[in-house]
Order: sequence, then C-alpha cells, then structure tokens
Amino acid sequence: MTCELKCGNHPCFTVSESLPCLWEELLKYRTIEPDPHQKHDHNNHQSTQSIALSPIQTNPADNPDPCDGLEMDAVALNEEGVPYFFKGDYVFKGFGGQAKMINKSFPEVDNHHQMDHIDAAFRMHHDDDPTHNNIFFILDDMVYSYYQYKLEEGYPKNISEVFPGIPDHLDAAVECPKPECDEHSVIFFKGHDSYHFNVKTKAVEKKKFESMPNCTSAFRFMEHYYCFHGHMFSKFDPKTGEVHGKQPKDVRDYFMRCSSNNHTERERCSRVHLDAVTSDQAGHMYAFRGHYFLQKDKDGVLKADTIEHAFKELHSDVEAVFSHDDHLYMIKDDNVFAYTVGENHTLLDGYPKPLKEELGIEGHIDAAFVCEDHQHVHIIKGQHIYNVDMKASPRAATGKGKLLLLSKVNAAMCGPEGLKVIVGNNYYRYNSTMLFVAGRALPEQHRVSQELFGCDH
Repeated sequence: MTCELKCGNHPCFTVSESLPCLWEELLKYRTIEPDPHQKHDHNNHQSTQSIALSPIQTNPADNPDPCDGLEMDAVALNEEGVPYFFKGDYVFKGFGGQAKMINKSFPEVDNHHQMDHIDAAFRMHHDDDPTHNNIFFILDDMVYSYYQYKLEEGYPKNISEVFPGIPDHLDAAVECPKPECDEHSVIFFKGHDSYHFNVKTKAVEKKKFESMPNCTSAFRFMEHYYCFHGHMFSKFDPKTGEVHGKQPKDVRDYFMRCSSNNHTERERCSRVHLDAVTSDQAGHMYAFRGHYFLQKDKDGVLKADTIEHAFKELHSDVEAVFSHDDHLYMIKDDNVFAYTVGENHTLLDGYPKPLKEELGIEGHIDAAFVCEDHQHVHIIKGQHIYNVDMKASPRAATGKGKLLLLSKVNAAMCGPEGLKVIVGNNYYRYNSTMLFVAGRALPEQHRVSQELFGCDH
C-alpha cells in the first residue's frame, strides 16, 4: 500500500515508513516531560503524565546536529511513543527535536556512571500491566530502568541479574513482542551476534543475522524493525535477520527533519553506492541514489534534489538510466519511464511502458548505457550484458555476453572519457564496451565520490 501524502521535499513513503513525515506539523512543538519531583505512583499511571506543547527553540550552535550524519548510540520510544535518539551526552526528542542533555531527563544514568555514552536503550511493554512501559538503558554491564522519568527502585542492576545470559558492553537492543517474534522477546546485538531473550522464561537463543550489518542502535517503529549503522539504516525481519528491499537508506531522509540545503554535500560525499548514472549529449551527468539524485552540469556545478521533485512519477529507487535521442530513459521494476532533458523533466506521452515491450527484456536490470553509436543501449543484468537496437521495431535484447571479471555492477555510463562501470564506491574506466566485455584484467580503480563529484574523501 502506498501513501498519498508528502511533507515538504520528503518523498512519498510506504505506510510503515510514512509516520516521520506525518509528524511534520506536530514537530513544530516539543513534549514537556512530567515533573521529575512528582510522586511516582504505580497505582495511578495517569497521575504523572502531564504533556504540554510549546514552540521548539533554535538549537544552540554548540549542540550536535543530527543532520550532520551522526552515528546514534541508541534509539528508543518514550512512554508516550515519542522517539528518543541518543548521542553522547545528548538526546534528540522526536524526529525534529533539538539536542538536550540526557541528565536533565535521566540524571541517575550520568550520576551513577559518569556516562560516556549509552550502549543500548529500548522501551519494554509489560503483558500483565499494559499501561506500564519502562525505558531501559544499558551502559557497560549495568541496567537502568525508568518509569515516567523516575529510576525504578533497586536500579541500576547488573545486566546478569536483569537479563541473565546476555553479555555486557552491547551495541544495541530492541523489544520484539508477539506475534512479531514467536515469544515476547528482547533482541540484544553485539558484533555479528544477536541474543534473543525470552521475557517470560528468561531463556536466551543466540543467532547470527548474516545479511545484516552490525547495528550501532536498533529501533522498533510502527511494528517494523530498523538497524541503524552509522547514519544509515536497514529494515530487517526480527525473526530471521533478513534485510528488506533496497538497503541501506539514510536516517536523515526518514527519521530526521533536515534542510534540503544539506543534500548536495551529503550526496556527493556519500559512501553508499549509486543506483544509476548517465550523461546526456549536452554533457550533464545525472546520478541516482535512493530518494535523491545529483545533477552535474558541463561546467562542473553540482546540485541535489529529490527524485520525486524532478521526476514526480518515479518517487525513488531508480534501477537503471540511459540517455538516448535527447531523452532520459529510466528503468524501475518492470517499467520504463522516458523524460525530456532540460530545465523541467516532463514524462513523455504513453509512458511508463512495460520493460518487456519497450526494450525486449525482463527485469531486474542492474545498469544500462549508450555509447559510441548512440543507437544501441547496452543492458547489464546480473553477470550478462545485452544489446538493444533503439531503432528496431519491435525491440529485442540480443547478443548476450558474459561478464568475466565482475559479479555485480551497480551502474554504468559512457562519456568523452569512455565507459565508467561503477561497483560499490568505486568505478573502472574502459575505452570501449568491447574492452569492458572482453577484458582479462580489471583496470585501475577510481573513487566515485572523489573523482566524479569532487569530494575530498
């Protein structure tokens, strides 16, 4: 199911990923926590929940900015469902909250531990008392449990006492209730290992989530699970560790309200591989990644924008792109979109068209490019390359060849300097398509961010 809403420059999200966008108006305000001096009363869970709204103030200049690409130490919802992002001594409250000192809300964490950073944090729901939600913090080998911003009696406790069988010095943790997990569990992450703690029986099952990166924090939101690593995140299945869809994605595009002014610098220096790239006959280059694209004009001037803003029918995640006859052809899923080249990109009449009908091949397509004769588009699918004559009718993918040296290609384009084949963060340059296909050794490797976009790292 696809959301029909967007906020500002944010792209249209699936329902499960759209809620940060829907907070846009609410985040003009901030949540005021209950008075920390008010009596903690478990028998009246509403007595201390006092929420008020007041305008957010501008962040002090010396506070950390989540839009700078910070690696969060921990992420958790508070008792009212507001996401808290922790970094060092600071917490960002909400998807657009300003940085606050953690010890203003949770003073004992700092007082007891002289905190450097929080290792892991998560909110715990109690089956026998649905209105009682704790926030747990784990620092080294100690556990802190808070209810309505009050440290619970007897805490902090050693992790072996609260969660027996779970190692200390964790990387991340996230609660997983039934039926999202087979039993109500907490998943703890340390290095490549995950520990699934059964809340009821206290049994521990150790697993390896092979397809997941090492999580620096983990987050459950709208019944979906996110592994944060650096300023990127990957959506995963809590039972199997399977990573869903095209991952990773940038936290700032989904969970932070960041100014579009940051997009150009971020995108040109990103270490996430490009999804697609091409250059047109005027010498302009277009590079696509996730929800964004970079445009580099013939004078070398760069600008970034959302794909949805410039190519509104596409939204995001372009699989391949090529330039032909003053048009940009973009491939996504099993469809081809054709746009005019120029100040405004207009979808041509009759498009999108089925990929099989337009190019005579079925998806998924990894890359596409047009080189010397401007008549044939070369399509890379897995380890095979095909030719399609754009003047033929009907068009067909012919001349199937095998790539001997590369098992995966992310993008490719031709230009005055020859063919550039992008693999991960790097690219290889060939003088012709024939040399690319028939070569017996890889040429010199070049860094995409440095040599294509002029980034200094």
